Formats: sequence, structure tokens, C-alpha cells
Amino acid sequence: MEHLSKYLTKDIKLSSYEDKLFKSDLMFDDHMLVWFISGETKIIQADKAFYFKSGDIFLIPRNELATIINYPKNGLPHKTVVMHLSTERLKKFYERTDTKKHTQPGQKIYRFSNHPLLESCLASLIPYFDIEGEFPENLASLKIEEAINILRIIDPGVDSVLANFDIPGKIDLVNFMQRNFMFNMPLEKLGYLTGRSLSTFNRDFKKLFDTTPQKWLTAKRLELAYYHLTEKKKKPTEVYLEVGFEDLSHFSYIFKKKYGVSPNQLPAQR
Repeated sequence: MEHLSKYLTKDIKLSSYEDKLFKSDLMFDDHMLVWFISGETKIIQADKAFYFKSGDIFLIPRNELATIINYPKNGLPHKTVVMHLSTERLKKFYERTDTKKHTQPGQKIYRFSNHPLLESCLASLIPYFDIEGEFPENLASLKIEEAINILRIIDPGVDSVLANFDIPGKIDLVNFMQRNFMFNMPLEKLGYLTGRSLSTFNRDFKKLFDTTPQKWLTAKRLELAYYHLTEKKKKPTEVYLEVGFEDLSHFSYIFKKKYGVSPNQLPAQR
């Protein structure tokens, strides 16, 4: 697999995946604005899935757990322009911007398919990736601020996300884990999202589930895989990534160890 990234600055990049797919479980520290030049992406969250293709633009908020699967399409690589909207930059923007008071947002992915203003803003960056030398930070700031202003014109409610600088507070661990067990994230990040240090996360987890996070996560992912294979009639190649496994052969091995048969030997797969 070949993944190429060209950076104008640490906040603006051109990303390209040449292989047949690339999967990652992510929690972004910044809001991410992404424009698809070619290829397709599937983003899986706890309760929904999104599909994006060439021409689509989306904004994914920070601190959101998601499985992201990138695919080349029609002989073209998966290629995107990605803009980080960092908390530091947004704080400076909103310090000099009048905003209405918004209610606490329900975090969501925003889709802006083929929007001419956003596409023009992001497409204008393409020529700079071929120019030698350092991209001026003042120009990068202007382009990012332009994108923020366009987002606010398209959807004024986006302020409730972009101007929200709160850190996650302590939340119900059982409900969080039941909703998010399929995301293959470091325990430190799971602790952060539930408002806990790593040591407190492990202690609370043991008290509530009477086992370790690693053992519980593996068991839950295998249960979900079994459901998809037998009830949804899916194939192992369609399932293993979405339930939180990284490698098909490893998934098949531990699945057989638990259920006595490999995923391909289940009745629904014959």
C-alpha cells in the first residue's frame, strides 16, 4: 500500500492512497474539512455510516470516534484535500467574531456535496502543491479563514461545533463502551473521551465489566461479527474491518478459536 501526503503547512495537505483500500480507526484532535478529488470513503460511526465520493466535501468534528475506509475508484487513487481546523486557530477566529448563543451540539458529520463556494476555496490550493519552497503561513491562514467563513454562510449552526472548546467530561462508561467497542483506539483515548485518566479508566472498567478492556473488546467484536455473518448474510471480507479487526487472517483465527468453525464455514457462507 502506498500512501502519499504533500503538506503545504501542518494544517493543509493533499492525501493520496494508491492501493485498493486503506482502513483506520480515528479520533481527530482537530475538526477536519475534506474535499474528495477522486475515490470513495466509507465512514462508520456508532449508529450510522456515511459514503463519500468524488466532489463531496465533509466536515468531521474533533473527538468523534470513526472507522474510515478509503477506496480508489475507476482506476484513480483515493485523493483528497484535507484542512485541519485547529482549536487554537478557531479560538482566535471567534475572539473577533460575533456569534449567537447556540445550544450544545449533537456531534455529527456535515456533508456539503459539490458546494461551489467550498469547492472553489479548496480547489484553489491545488496549484500550490506543485510549487517549490515554503507555503506562506499568512496565506494558509487566509485560506483556512475563508473556509471557516464559507461554512458559517452555508450553515450558521456550525458555530455550535466550531466554537465549542469544551473537553470531554466524565460520562457513563457502560453506555459509551456498548456504543463504541468496534473502534480500535488506544485505551488512553477511550479514557480521554469518557473523562478519565488511563488508570481511572482501567479501574472503572474492571469494576463495571469484571474483565480487562482487551478481553471484553475482543469478545464484543466477535459477537458482532457472528451476527453480521449469520443474520445479515455478509462475507468475512465485508465484516472484519467494520467490527474492529485489522487483519483478516487474525480475525479468522480467533473467530474459529471461539466458535469452533472459521467464518467461511458458517451455514450462511455456504
